[in-house]
Amino acid sequence: MLSEKLRMTGTVKWYNKEKGFGFITSDMNGEEVYLHRTALQPHDDEIIDTGDRITFTIEKQEKGPAALEVKRSVEEKKILRSDQAGICLNFTDLGLNPEILRAVRNAGYVAPTPIQAQAIPVVLKGRDLLGCAQTGTGKTAAFALPILQRLSKTSDSQKQSNIVNNSKKQRLRRVRALVLSPTRELAIQIGDSFRIYGKYTGLKSVVIYGGVGQNPQVKALQRGVDIIVATPGRLLDLIRQGHINLNYIEVLTLDEGDRMLDMGFIHDIRTIVKMMTKKNRQTLLFSATIPREIIKLAKNIQHDPAEINISPDQPTLEIIKQTAYFIVKEKKQALLESLLADTTITKALVFSRTKHGANRIVKKLERRGIRSEPIHGNKSQNARQLALKNFRTGKTRVLVATDVAARGIDIDDISHVIQFDLPDMPETYVHRIGRTARAGAEGTAIAFCEKNQRQQLRDIEKLIQMRVKIVQNNL
Repeated sequence: MLSEKLRMTGTVKWYNKEKGFGFITSDMNGEEVYLHRTALQPHDDEIIDTGDRITFTIEKQEKGPAALEVKRSVEEKKILRSDQAGICLNFTDLGLNPEILRAVRNAGYVAPTPIQAQAIPVVLKGRDLLGCAQTGTGKTAAFALPILQRLSKTSDSQKQSNIVNNSKKQRLRRVRALVLSPTRELAIQIGDSFRIYGKYTGLKSVVIYGGVGQNPQVKALQRGVDIIVATPGRLLDLIRQGHINLNYIEVLTLDEGDRMLDMGFIHDIRTIVKMMTKKNRQTLLFSATIPREIIKLAKNIQHDPAEINISPDQPTLEIIKQTAYFIVKEKKQALLESLLADTTITKALVFSRTKHGANRIVKKLERRGIRSEPIHGNKSQNARQLALKNFRTGKTRVLVATDVAARGIDIDDISHVIQFDLPDMPETYVHRIGRTARAGAEGTAIAFCEKNQRQQLRDIEKLIQMRVKIVQNNL
């Protein structure tokens, strides 16, 4: 055992009160540090929770780093969570103005999700934010609502600013908020949210993405917009063509930060950030996981960010029925077709490791008369949008997707998630199954596990702190 000790700060990744142990994510390098109840202050064992900010002494042991002398961080100021409050927290409690609350009511929302309840007051105060929450937990509203409020407060004075062109007064509308998204589908959904939430504010937004002609996007920019939602590649193209000026950006938001890194957008992001002024810019970074690279990026582009962690590695798994089949690779297609003979599988999202694999699965399902479509990066934007529409409306029963394309799928009534190919990373498994059991509904997650993937399944079980039921395969 090594005796070297160092005082650090970090965030509780998860903590099991019954078993008395968990893990901390260190701010210094993103390293996971073992936490045992004996390291806590008296009575803290009863109230410590995922996402808590703490300070601790680290002691390096043979099995890895362990935390000692754990104390709550003096900087931590907990915001009431809607799922922990003694009373039902309402959107009216968050400090939003009447125009935005009216749009929220029209959208049918009453109670904010935990990430919304915690993030909105922080963003309204103008602080930078590093938010960690799973896909499907309401992250878009968590940043869209306070951004709309901030911009609408200054919009009246902004509208009074005019320029003279050919003896005609034209209203000057500068781009003041930029949201970066890793995928086209997600960008479109974020853009839709801004339009829904901001319909009474008078603010204008546009969605910028590749895979389609740029002329409609350029014309929208020329008419004037306050908010741009964009994928990095097309955004840089239009900036270089002189269609977009980022000099007046007040709020920059990076959504799905971990996927941005996975897709190789880090260089583009740094290039885009350099085009903006740092002075008075608010920067929001949302991610489903907080790997070391995200921490490094946050330190480079944010100033003293508040941190909110909504159980990033532990979604509401209790309502998802999880099973796994041990299967040889050659029989996975037959197993999938056998499962889909069950009519209770009304809407199935199937995950394939590769684009070509997704195409093969769909081709074979179609031969069996099972209506299915693939969605991945090789498909045109129009084809991807049509596939999503068909799946959402029930015209297509099975959607076969790669992980990158699936980040833009936001459909509430998916009955089954089937992992045709088990992922390499346990966190990816969690992201995938989070596509079912939304809005309080039940859901089923099925995984196909090849013989050489049993360790991957054990790693998944370790992460979710649950045993996945093994179902006998008779094929």
